[in-house]
Amino acid sequence: MEEWELDFEFLRVRHYIKDTLIVKELPDMRSILFLVGVQELGQGPREFSKEEKQDLMHIAACTLLEQDGYYNFKGRDEDGWPHWEVAVPFRTKGIKEQEQLLKEKIIQYFKPAMAGYKQEEKN
Repeated sequence: MEEWELDFEFLRVRHYIKDTLIVKELPDMRSILFLVGVQELGQGPREFSKEEKQDLMHIAACTLLEQDGYYNFKGRDEDGWPHWEVAVPFRTKGIKEQEQLLKEKIIQYFKPAMAGYKQEEKN
């Protein structure tokens, strides 16, 4: 996928989330990773500590990168939090490359939910 296509599709995901959650601002990458983490945790929305928020973003990254074999799911702990182990060392170097890979994975993650989604034009 070319960079402009990636940016366009990622912007569509951001608009989808904004419209679905009925919020005023487009979510950034961190917000989207947090949402994916909450979804994958499966305990519903609630207040999270700063450490739990970081853990949720880690859950999101592991979930997204598991598809490419970077992580293997180990199971859930007694509190229901999922855990992974590194399967293949992450070789993507540089923040820009890592961000592009995460954008691609986020787009894939939301693609089924966005089927049929059309952004409303606002006049």
